[in-house]
Amino acid sequence: MSNDETWPALPYDDWCETCQTLHLWSQVVGKIALALAPPLNHCWGVALHVTARGLATGMLPQGSRSFVLAFDFIDHVLAITCSDGQFGQVALKPRSVSDFYRALMDVLRDMGLVVRIWPVAVEVPTPVRLDEDTRHCSYEAAWAQRFWRILVQVDRVFSAWRCDYVGKSSPVNFFWGSFDLAVTRFSGRRAPAREGPAFQREAYSHEVISHGFWPGSAPVLEPAFYAYAVPQPDGLANAPVKPAEAYFHPQLSEFILPYAAMRAAASPESALCAFLQSTWRAAAERGQWDIAALERTPE
Repeated sequence: MSNDETWPALPYDDWCETCQTLHLWSQVVGKIALALAPPLNHCWGVALHVTARGLATGMLPQGSRSFVLAFDFIDHVLAITCSDGQFGQVALKPRSVSDFYRALMDVLRDMGLVVRIWPVAVEVPTPVRLDEDTRHCSYEAAWAQRFWRILVQVDRVFSAWRCDYVGKSSPVNFFWGSFDLAVTRFSGRRAPAREGPAFQREAYSHEVISHGFWPGSAPVLEPAFYAYAVPQPDGLANAPVKPAEAYFHPQLSEFILPYAAMRAAASPESALCAFLQSTWRAAAERGQWDIAALERTPE
């Protein structure tokens, strides 16, 4: 299989309108998870996860029943599957965020799954009311499906790379606020208290080194992989990392590997693994993590 088939191109300019609409749709779904899911540490319980057809919540309890919300990028529907056998769906098609919001809430109400959310977008430059937004209304099915197919490959690589770590590590989570797929390693030590929203204080309550992929947003208007440490150890910005196309972004305080550079490599997967391992090592060594105790050693 060629790189173009496994790691297809994702030019941000070509699909940014669909991306922005899908981001806000995912926030509607994510906020439902936020309202119902048990409050698992570091917001893991409200994240979405990559599936064989798209992105889905975990099980969301309501009384004695539970249900799952799942974006299906093959049939292009949002499926609502309930533990009592009920099923509903909302079509993924060109429609405004407010229309998607109303359609989903109507289906949930018809299924007896009543939930209230705070309908304001988060982690976006200009917050909008999800129940009123009519500007974001683009949905090109082919681009949404291509994005998901890339997430499937990234999830596969992240999940395999996660196995070499025997310390606390997150699942591979898709965070609907920042619209990125991420995996995080923990040192086991508490981090200095930080200011900001409650979810950020919770997410960074302990020392972390995090890696992820996002489809593009300011100030990096292209799909890219990232790596960062909290707290950031001295000298990290100047650390040598691989592959050669990776660089430290001073505004974001993160290492960046453009997706286009990764997929152009002779072995894109090897390039991505080199980025994951070299940035992890650079941050762990400078942060004085106990690498010998946290990383599995080859037998």
